[in-house]
Amino acid sequence: MSKVKKKIKTIKIDLDKCNGCRACEMICSAFHANPKYSSNNPERSRIRMIREPLKDVYLPVYAGEYAPAECMGRDKYLIDGKEYDECGFCRASCPSRTLFKEPDSGLPLKCDMCEDDPPQEKPLCVQWCLNDALTYEEREEEVEEEVKMEDVEIGLESLVDKYGLEKVVDTVARMSKKE
Repeated sequence: MSKVKKKIKTIKIDLDKCNGCRACEMICSAFHANPKYSSNNPERSRIRMIREPLKDVYLPVYAGEYAPAECMGRDKYLIDGKEYDECGFCRASCPSRTLFKEPDSGLPLKCDMCEDDPPQEKPLCVQWCLNDALTYEEREEEVEEEVKMEDVEIGLESLVDKYGLEKVVDTVARMSKKE
């Protein structure tokens, strides 16, 4: 495989500045509503607030790649006197939790950095963050060129994991007869 230059877009999170207001969740879910800004359902948000107010823990996490298998990460971390479980830092949509899954279909969600129509200069969660806990960063890296699954393949794999191959095939066959 050859190396290619790729623009890497990330959201840097400063936990000391986050107060758990959830403005990032609200604007993200409104942007991804259909039609845009017509509703607000935090379950559709590509960024979620992991909250434990009694411990003063607020951890914004934005959705990453789909993970077809459950990981074994169950460690706990102590950072500045606050305890976090490893799952809380994970950005993947995986079978072991409901986080970052479309509530109606169960399909995995992934942060698109608000590049949908109309594309934003920086993600809306960053623009709406009241305490500047979220910062947008871009950098260029040389990476191995890889063949990635198409979104349709990822969605189908997720549905097969949830409902089984036979049910998905039957449903697709039934849907194709309607057309």
